[in-house]
Amino acid sequence: MDVKPKVYTYRTAVKWTEQRKAIISSAGKRDIQVATPPEFKGHENIWSPEDLFVASANICLMTTFLAVAERAGLIFTSYESAAEGTLELVEGKFQFTAITLKPTITLPANADAAKAKELIEKAEANCLISNSMKARVSLEATIR
Repeated sequence: MDVKPKVYTYRTAVKWTEQRKAIISSAGKRDIQVATPPEFKGHENIWSPEDLFVASANICLMTTFLAVAERAGLIFTSYESAAEGTLELVEGKFQFTAITLKPTITLPANADAAKAKELIEKAEANCLISNSMKARVSLEATIR
């Protein structure tokens, strides 16, 4: 029986290209253009570290939910989620003070909505990204 390791390493690289822009990369994955956001003299329409930070919590909730729903045998017909992060100046330094995750899970007729709510809450409690963040991460789930 193979024993899975309990420590994993993820590597990324960043390479400045011009102005306040760069390319982030990770072996075997598509490169992503990133930039300083407009509110910090950066660029419109390019992913920023701030966008990616909030997206990380949102993506992690989804992938954790997919795993717990599969283990629990929950059938659902769609999953969508919006996320909003609040960046504030605290004691002279910018930091994210809150992230609100707003998943909407659609179930087939006669499905157990209480079970879906329990599983999305379990996913949020076990999301490794949320658990690693200093910012408070809250959940506002919609179950249909």
